[in-house]
Amino acid sequence: MEAPDFWDNPERSNRQMKELKNLQDTCRDYQDIHTRYEDILTLIEMADEENDVSLVPEIQEELDGFIDAFETMRIRTLLSGEYDGNNAILKLNAGAGGTESCDWCGMLYRMYTRWAERKGFTVEVLDFLDGDEAGIKSITFQVNGENAYGYLKSEKGVHRLVRISPFNAQGKRQTSFVSLDVMPDIEEDLDVEINEEDLRIDTYRSSGAGGQHINKTSSAIRITHIPTGTVVQCQNERSQFQNKDKAMQMLKAKLFLLKQEANAEKLSDIRGEVKEIGWGNQIRSYVLQPYTMVKDHRTGVVNGNADAVLDGALDSFINGYLKWLSTGAKPVAGAED
Repeated sequence: MEAPDFWDNPERSNRQMKELKNLQDTCRDYQDIHTRYEDILTLIEMADEENDVSLVPEIQEELDGFIDAFETMRIRTLLSGEYDGNNAILKLNAGAGGTESCDWCGMLYRMYTRWAERKGFTVEVLDFLDGDEAGIKSITFQVNGENAYGYLKSEKGVHRLVRISPFNAQGKRQTSFVSLDVMPDIEEDLDVEINEEDLRIDTYRSSGAGGQHINKTSSAIRITHIPTGTVVQCQNERSQFQNKDKAMQMLKAKLFLLKQEANAEKLSDIRGEVKEIGWGNQIRSYVLQPYTMVKDHRTGVVNGNADAVLDGALDSFINGYLKWLSTGAKPVAGAED
């Protein structure tokens, strides 16, 4: 008697179980929305028959909840890209602005971790480099959760901050830039040929606080693919071999995407264009002085509560991008201001 496929290929079975759970969750959410819809209709009929205006606040509350749930499900239907269901790997790099930009990089990392917490996602740091005086010079981290890449692909690009810098003794306004690269965590074995002679593999000591292992052995790995200039790094695992395996997985995913982009012009859909970290290339501006406003320059979405955005309230920007992307629309007039 042949063994079940579950035992023959446990990784495939795990993916199938994950997909089954996602479908079950979708069905449950749809049933919940349908029930809310029927409950609202019942309340409206009761209020109409009894001419009871006291039911209006309750109806409004139920309607608001229904609209939020419906909008969430509608956005999920837009996540139909090849890799949208995957986990996401994000890399933040401080750009023009020195210490101020490193501080801005740390603020953005906090913003994305807060957003992930709200979604029930987990965050795993793969590699990081502290700023010389404050903040973070660069950090690579993985966000694990359903459709993580589908949501976070909207964040790829240069983020601009305008504020009165706490590092400026004269109290002047300062502009800082940080770039964010986003790619899907592709777990399956990719058909990517890599010539060992094209790789430069460097080892270095892991940075930051940790257990006895941290800072005592050169376990962190940096792999450079010389022909393309692609660089990946990993230092979160305890062994050099584990870090190398993760870094190679990331490198294969990046090279695979580059190949796909070259063959099928998937540049804007998968990874986005790599731009200089500076003036004129930002996808979003965060203004804290002399007024507060966050504006996406592609979609025109604006939020006047910058503090809430920096605390993880990103859904309006993510949803706006997915809607804009699905319609193939161009940025609204004045979006480049």
